[in-house]
Amino acid sequence: MSMFKRRRFPAKIILLCVRWYCKYGISYRDLAEMMSERGVAVAPSTIFRWVQRYAPEIEKRIRPYQGPRSGSWRVDETYVRVGGKWRYLFRSVDKHGQLIAFMLSDRRNTNAAYRFLRKAIKAMSQDPPSSITTDKLASYPKAIQRLQNEGLLPKDLEHRTSKYLNNILEADHGALKRVIRPTRGFQTMKTAAATLTGFEIMRMIRRGHCIQRERRATGEIRLVNQLFGLAA
Repeated sequence: MSMFKRRRFPAKIILLCVRWYCKYGISYRDLAEMMSERGVAVAPSTIFRWVQRYAPEIEKRIRPYQGPRSGSWRVDETYVRVGGKWRYLFRSVDKHGQLIAFMLSDRRNTNAAYRFLRKAIKAMSQDPPSSITTDKLASYPKAIQRLQNEGLLPKDLEHRTSKYLNNILEADHGALKRVIRPTRGFQTMKTAAATLTGFEIMRMIRRGHCIQRERRATGEIRLVNQLFGLAA
């Protein structure tokens, strides 16, 4: 509960706003109006601050609930507008479409690919990849080779470049973009990273890609509240 000290609104209201914004792809203004209809007068700017504060915290606390993933990874990048410029969102799922990792970057070079894959490997330390499927971006083979040399990836890892096998991730990019669209772009990399974290995690929870008792909305509410030690 310490994270909610000195907050004027109850913790459950704050988490409700964070969940709804990250789940449904609505504007802060629309969400503030929806809350007003429920008798809660909250400014759009306040909801924005809540998302920035608590969405990354949900991502950190959900990790033990993420569950196992397949060793067959799909890796790709998509574009996100930040500060009027296009940036790169690296994303990875397993062959079943379950989220592995994501990372926002201002570049799409070997160093960026290396940092992203290293992050994914760390996140899935209990389920290392046996194969990684990417597009034909030249940065990936170099990044994979570097990780193999460092002993972070097995030498016999299969690296495939198949657009067909990556269709599951390409389709998921489109679904994510539909949630991003109401934001009309982000102002800074910091705010973009925090907001995208909320989008990714709520989509994972909503689709039942983590360990939870129920896959319905009541299960989502209970899970997120439990992450912060709130009664169901």
